[in-house]
Amino acid sequence: MADIEIDLQACRDRQQRLVAEMQRLSCDLCVLTRMESVQWLTGARVGPLFSPTASIDLDGRVTLVLPGRKVDTPAAADQVVGYEEKRLSTMCDANEQVQASLDALFSHFVGAPEKIGCEFTSAPMKLSSVGSGEWLDIDALMFRLRRKKDAYELALMARANEANRAMYERAREIIEPGLSELDLYSELHRVAVAELGETLTYFGQDFRANARGGAPRNRKAQAGELWILDLGVGLRGYHTDNARTIAVSEPTDEQQQAWDEIAAVFPMIEQRVKPGVSCREVFDESKQMLAPAEPWLFNHHLGHGVGLAPHEGPHLNPNWDDTFEPGDYFTAEPGLYHEDLKHGIRLEQNYVVTETGVELLTDWPLGLK
Repeated sequence: MADIEIDLQACRDRQQRLVAEMQRLSCDLCVLTRMESVQWLTGARVGPLFSPTASIDLDGRVTLVLPGRKVDTPAAADQVVGYEEKRLSTMCDANEQVQASLDALFSHFVGAPEKIGCEFTSAPMKLSSVGSGEWLDIDALMFRLRRKKDAYELALMARANEANRAMYERAREIIEPGLSELDLYSELHRVAVAELGETLTYFGQDFRANARGGAPRNRKAQAGELWILDLGVGLRGYHTDNARTIAVSEPTDEQQQAWDEIAAVFPMIEQRVKPGVSCREVFDESKQMLAPAEPWLFNHHLGHGVGLAPHEGPHLNPNWDDTFEPGDYFTAEPGLYHEDLKHGIRLEQNYVVTETGVELLTDWPLGLK
């Protein structure tokens, strides 16, 4: 498969979307210190051990600060400057890197902005030394802008999902009584790396049999149990997240009945979801569909967005009041849990919202065997 390159024009288009929001907010400058936001703005990813920063002004001029050894990283930026991240190959600690990255950014500021936007949840104290103007929290704005996925982002996530597909195929081949959770985890990691042909930037999430989820244990699966695999990989910073449940032996009648009730939720989602529809209402309808299954319980969110973070907007969760928008990439993960089911079933599909509805992105087998 041909390599998927960063679409620099898509990054420039995203920059203009941010500039339009800055104009609306009368914000002269935005400073980005969250790694995911820097990648979203410029396309540049340098890995978790470093502290890239970026700024954009009302003219759309972008200054990007990268570790000195990474300044040739492809990026949509008007100016790329480096900071010292190592000394004689010894990594500087995280605080030193943040200071050095911001110092490099500040040295290229022009003028004295009256209103500066930054992500308060990741903004270091060092930012308080910049100017005397008003500061504006743009955390929520950045998360909202990141919801709409560009074509090359969708291509990266589709490629990453091929690793998920391969992992589920392998899991169906080898799951049987006596297989340990750690052995399955190790084998699935191997399969994902072999499928993608490069190291992963993330690997998770749930690998336990007879449990709702969690990291793998030194424990062997037993006949009669269900194995919830909620898998995700990271490819160049972009995440996947989807789930299948596999029976360790032949499923019982109760387990199959629970599967049938969960699987029936997906046609409703595919019929109901389109731009402007309330995520909360879709959650409520799913909850109502699964309520008659008590004492089996559906007691978590219905799903969430995915992208540069495992959980993004939109939130299919009654604690938020999101509506679906074109370009949203989201999961739907109904489940039922009870000791009678050893210990439950969760199925998770991925969709992207189109102008008229949704497109299913994970059309792979859902069955228990």
